[in-house]
Amino acid sequence: MKVSFNKLLAQYERLINADNHFIAANAKRVLKIADDNPVLRDGFSDTNLFKQYETEIEGILQDSFSPLLTNNEIKTATIPFHNFIFNASERFKSILKTAGKDFDLQIKNMPEDQTYIIACTIILNFCYGFNLNFKRPFFYEIPDANGIMRYYKILYNADFIEIIPKKDTPKITQEDYDELLDNFENIELWKSKFPPSSYDFKGFIISNIFDVTDDQSISNIKSTLIGEDKRKDENFMEDFHEIFRSLLGLKDIKVGFSIYNKDEDTFERVYGVGMSSYLLDKLETAQCTDALCNWSYNRLLKENKYFSISDVNKIYESGKSCAPHIKVLHSQGIQSAIFAPIANDDGLMGILEIVSEQSKVLNSINANKLIDVMPFIISAVERSKSEEENLIEAIIQQECTSIHTSVHWRFEKEARNFIKDQLNGLEPNFNKIAFDGVYPLYGQIDIKGSSEARNTATQKDLTLQLNQIKDIVLEACKLENLPIYEQYTFQIEKYLKDLKTNFQVDSEQRISGFIKEEIEPILKHLLTIETLKVKIDEYFNSIDGQTNAIYHYRKQYDDTISTINREMASLLDQKQVEAQAMYPHYFERYKTDGVEHNMYIGESITKEDSFNPIYLYNLRLWQMQVMCEMENTYYQMQIQSKFPVQLDVASMILVFSQPLSISFRMDEKQFDVDGTYNARYEIVKKRVDKAFIKGTNERVTQKGKITIVYSQKEDEREYLRYVRFLQSKNYLDTDVEIVELEDLQAVTGLKAIRVSVLYHRSDNDKSYYTYDDLMKEISS
Repeated sequence: MKVSFNKLLAQYERLINADNHFIAANAKRVLKIADDNPVLRDGFSDTNLFKQYETEIEGILQDSFSPLLTNNEIKTATIPFHNFIFNASERFKSILKTAGKDFDLQIKNMPEDQTYIIACTIILNFCYGFNLNFKRPFFYEIPDANGIMRYYKILYNADFIEIIPKKDTPKITQEDYDELLDNFENIELWKSKFPPSSYDFKGFIISNIFDVTDDQSISNIKSTLIGEDKRKDENFMEDFHEIFRSLLGLKDIKVGFSIYNKDEDTFERVYGVGMSSYLLDKLETAQCTDALCNWSYNRLLKENKYFSISDVNKIYESGKSCAPHIKVLHSQGIQSAIFAPIANDDGLMGILEIVSEQSKVLNSINANKLIDVMPFIISAVERSKSEEENLIEAIIQQECTSIHTSVHWRFEKEARNFIKDQLNGLEPNFNKIAFDGVYPLYGQIDIKGSSEARNTATQKDLTLQLNQIKDIVLEACKLENLPIYEQYTFQIEKYLKDLKTNFQVDSEQRISGFIKEEIEPILKHLLTIETLKVKIDEYFNSIDGQTNAIYHYRKQYDDTISTINREMASLLDQKQVEAQAMYPHYFERYKTDGVEHNMYIGESITKEDSFNPIYLYNLRLWQMQVMCEMENTYYQMQIQSKFPVQLDVASMILVFSQPLSISFRMDEKQFDVDGTYNARYEIVKKRVDKAFIKGTNERVTQKGKITIVYSQKEDEREYLRYVRFLQSKNYLDTDVEIVELEDLQAVTGLKAIRVSVLYHRSDNDKSYYTYDDLMKEISS
């Protein structure tokens, strides 16, 4: 590597004959210096010579480093690929002097290996004619007098460089070039193609340098915000402070954030390492109207525009303003501040807070610099909110399974606290979710006689299966007169008799065990007899693969139950959409032999100061009406579909007039009542549909009727009003009866209103029928 001014001097040799005699005279002046000092043209490697020829070098570079611009331009002359500056403008010298004696000037983003590889790419272009675009921006980071980091972009002028291959230097082939294109980071490969010291670089480089602090600060903000898990990084906020200090050119400023909760109209602290909110100070959350005055509230939340306070102390001491944000800033020793809304098309998401303990350093003028960075902050907050929402949903799903929309807000609140504890290094706990003072509503549309219907289907399937087996065993006995076949026949006939006369809970299990353990091995043995093979194959083909038994009548039963449940649940879900629109409430439904549902309504669930008993009465009436409609839908399905198994349904509503408390049980992932007194409600709910009318053997629930169970006289009066109303709309018949129920364990004094449901052939049918009329039509 030699420093040479040969290519620069060649430019002056062309200027000697210029028409402008001033230019020509200047060219002669420069060339005279070179002629008197041949080493400046020939080149030298000894850096000590820079001192010896300092005046001559300045004379040669006078046009490149104009004395008129030296205090304005930032420019250097350097040895290629070495951090050695031998000439510089006065402004550059001043920048370095301000940085301090201990400052080490280094190109920020130039790794050592890349320096070598970039030199090789220059050789490829200059010596071999390849067209490689290796240019990329390089920067200096230099602190100013206030210690604020400033960024300088370097533009290289390599017009005055000569590259000369040494003797025996290996030439680069097209194959070498193709290989290098895909191996930029393989330094050993590059060194094998371009051995160290195999080329001479002769000349010098002029660097034009520009202050790009604003642009680089914006880029740094973007890069910082894009990074993943930044809130957990201990250096995140300090880096953020430094970036804004560079952008605004201010040393003593700090940056804070607060999140806007639209549902609560509150500002909330952002949780993460080093995160602060100067608007909230030590508070976790605050109502927006408590944190801001009317003007600033409208400015940030309504207009989505920033505002600044250049002298907090002056406003505070004047006594003209009692604005809460002025008080909280003054209490923290903050003397000037900028509040900028982080808002998108959907409205405010949060507040960017920039503060200083010096007055007037932050103001409406330098606040305008935020215009260029706010889009990146907004984008980052949008992404952060989306990620947080996903995380909240994930925590809720993990901790609580699927949650009804009416209470989702409460789980979301606990999930936020869960995340906050994690970010603050605490042991996170998902706290108890409970709602006090809510009114329960319970209803069920139960399939009557489902157990008997399933037993009948099981009896038919087992009878069919045993008769097929009996036919095969009797045929085998004819072919092989073995007493064991007679014993199997005897056993089968006994099971068939028991199925008709003494079917018990364990009958299915005993017969299935007998077939699997004793009959199937025999059948597999008999498959070797050709005359029995067809019958045995027919038997095994009739066996269901999942149940390992004949599953014909039971499948008809299961399909009927499944269809009933699916249609009833679907109708109830559709109707629930309308009910939620009337007033939000908790709702859950589940399928058994029929469809049951729970509802809870009250102030604590809606989280708004809007609950009134009228919404409870409305929901009770809605429940009665919908259950009548569900009954109608079921029997319309009976008429239209002719289910393979004819079943009836019976509807029941349980009235509980006192408010109770419910809490979410993490172990069972569902809500349950709290407290000993409230447990009475659960006891009644589980047992009442099997209760008898007092002094009789008649169940309180009955096909063709809707049953309303209650204990208080006022409940009776209320529901009789609903009955009369639904009678006027032809939902219910006129046969109202009030009955007393037998005492349940720990529960006495229950009564029930029973009234027949009126049915329609279809939704558009204007006429109506009693249950008996409908059954005659279905039977026909």
